[in-house]
Formats: sequence, C-alpha cells, structure tokens
Amino acid sequence: MDKAPKKVFIADDEPLARERLKRLIDQLPDHQTCGEAANGEDTLSGVAFHLPDIVLLDIHMPGLDGMATARQLSELANPPALVFCTAHDQHALEAFGVNATAYLLKPVRKEALAQALTQAGKTNRLQRQALNSQPPNEREQITVRSQRGTELIDLADIYYCQADQKYVTLVHRHGETLCDYSLKELEQAYPAHFFRIHRHTLAGVAFIQALKRDSKGRAVLTLKETDARLPVSRRHATHVRQWLEQR
Repeated sequence: MDKAPKKVFIADDEPLARERLKRLIDQLPDHQTCGEAANGEDTLSGVAFHLPDIVLLDIHMPGLDGMATARQLSELANPPALVFCTAHDQHALEAFGVNATAYLLKPVRKEALAQALTQAGKTNRLQRQALNSQPPNEREQITVRSQRGTELIDLADIYYCQADQKYVTLVHRHGETLCDYSLKELEQAYPAHFFRIHRHTLAGVAFIQALKRDSKGRAVLTLKETDARLPVSRRHATHVRQWLEQR
C-alpha cells in the first residue's frame, strides 16, 4: 500500500514566494501542499484546520511574525515539523531554539528544499513533542487525544503499549487509553521508556520483571504491579533475555 504524501503548509507574505514553493513541492515525490497563509495568525488557524506534517515558514510577516508563530506551533500537542524559508540569515540560531529542522535562504533551491523536507519527515510527531517537553527534573508526559479529550499521561506510569489494527492502547496505572500513535513512533521517541517484545507490543522498561514460559512453552513477560503476562515473539525473546541478564 502506498504511503500517504506528507502534507506541507506554506506561510509567507509574498505571493510569488508561495507560488515558487508550491511549484517546487509539486516536483517532489511524497509531498503535497495542503494550504497557505500570508501572516502568522492565518498560519495558526490554517495549521489547526489542515494538520500538516511540515510548515514552511517565513520570518518577516505582518502582525505575528514567523518566529512568534513558530513558538506557538511548537507548543501544540502534535506540533508539525518547522522549516524556515527566509531571505535573512541572522535568525538561524533563534530558529533552532524553537526546534526548526532546517533553515533555508531564499531563493530556495529545489535540492535544498528536498533535503529539508526529507529531514523534517524523519522527525516524527512524538519526537517533536519530546523536544518540547518539560525540563528533565519534571515528570515526562505524553499528550494523547482520546475520546475523553486531551489527556496527559506520565510515561513512568505506562505498563505497556499494545497495537490492535490501526490503534494503540496505552495500559497504565490509571486505566487504559486508546491513541493514534504507532508503536514505532512511541519506540523511537521514548527509547528509555519502552522495550519492544513483539511486533504488537512495547513493554514499559520500569515494570519489566521476568521472562517465563507458559503452559504451552511460549515465552511470556511478567510485569511488576500488574497480572498481565505479555507474549514475547521468538524474534525478540533473545533480546529480552539479554536485557534482563544485563540489569
């Protein structure tokens, strides 16, 4: 099945600049323009409506400028990747302070844009959320949009994550929460918290207790604080055993 193209939103107060970027994006595989805006306020509302994967952002725009817009975008629960496209090079350090993945100078070249979009696409939404999380001395949390609204769940409270078709269930100290993050996204964003034991399951590192065999001789993982016994695939059993031996 073909992957859906990455959605790109263009924010620039110059119509010709927006048209140029759209033409360049049209020539690149796996990306498509989903919307555009000429100022910061319209960019924020456009991002909320279109939910783009990547925002191409000019810095000097009327009203709310690009840097202020970027700071607000970076505070979203699921922030898009940010790529600055500007004629001014003096804001580069400030741009990376708001976790921009690239800083391109106008006129933007096709090759540079392609590289920047590829780089932005490799930083998934959970990794971007992790970059914008609380200081290290505070509890790390994940923001989840569920049927109950937006929930904050402490990563240290999650026993395990289990995939079922297109959704993942987070099983934690306070119950269960269904989310639309993939196991791969969770694993890549929080490698210190989750350990892969099956293609459908990540175990919370803090709760891993022992690797055992069930009555049919299959490997299962037992966890602290819960009666859950999680199947461990043959592919991952060796890694789990080695991890336990090194603790």
